[in-house]
Parts: sequence; C-alpha cells; structure tokens
Amino acid sequence: MRLTLALLSLLALAGCSSWQADPQDIKPVPQERLRGFQTPVENGGEVVVTRDFGLRGGGCYVAVMIDRKIAARIHVGEQVHLQVPAGMRIVSIESDPEDDTLCGMGNLLREKAARIEPGQTLHFRISADNTIGFDIQPVEAD
Repeated sequence: MRLTLALLSLLALAGCSSWQADPQDIKPVPQERLRGFQTPVENGGEVVVTRDFGLRGGGCYVAVMIDRKIAARIHVGEQVHLQVPAGMRIVSIESDPEDDTLCGMGNLLREKAARIEPGQTLHFRISADNTIGFDIQPVEAD
C-alpha cells in the first residue's frame, strides 16, 4: 500500500513537468499577443522561442522579453520569431505584466545573455518543472 501511494505521488509530480513538443504540433503566437520585434533589422538576427507543453502554468501566458522589453505573450505549445539587432541581447521570460489574474502576480524572472551575429538565428526553449518552475534555455536548432 505504501509503495502504491509513493508511486502515485511521484507520478502526480512528474505530470506537472513540461515536455518538448513535436515540431508539427507547435503553433505560432497569434498576432494579437505579439508586442514587438517583428520588423526585420538590417544586419540583425533572429531569436526563436518555443514553449513546451505541460500542465504547470498551462493556463497562464508567459512574457517573452528582449532586452527587458516585452516581445510576446506565449502560451504552451507556441513559438515566436523575434527580429533583433546584432550584438549582446538579454533574452528572458517573466510573469505576464498584462495579466491581472493570479498568473500575472508571480515573481517569475529568468534571463539569459545571448550574442547575436548578423544573419544568425538563436533558438530558446521555455520549460517548466517542479523543482525550479519556469526556465528558458538556449537549444541547438534541428
């Protein structure tokens, strides 16, 4: 009986972690949730951010930021392409400042420094798990 309860508890906790979506299941962030960085920049690059599927925070948007300016409000299984100037950039996620529900009242802030070369595309993945919550990490393009 104890073993069964322990296994069920572990299974419930694991169910809150996110998983990377198959490329055919990813949808673009809708136009109404884009906030900037959509116009190509001369000698600039591109940042592509994809959010995992999962239950943790699944009802909430996460704000994707470039240089601490909101670029998009992203939901699970979505991807956004952002046009940025070349150079050092801060790619980050934070609680959605446009959300006045509990989702927007969190203290989420995860930042990564990224060097973007002209013509380069960098990919980032937003994941969530029970130990660290949300995170954003650079990933290799497929």
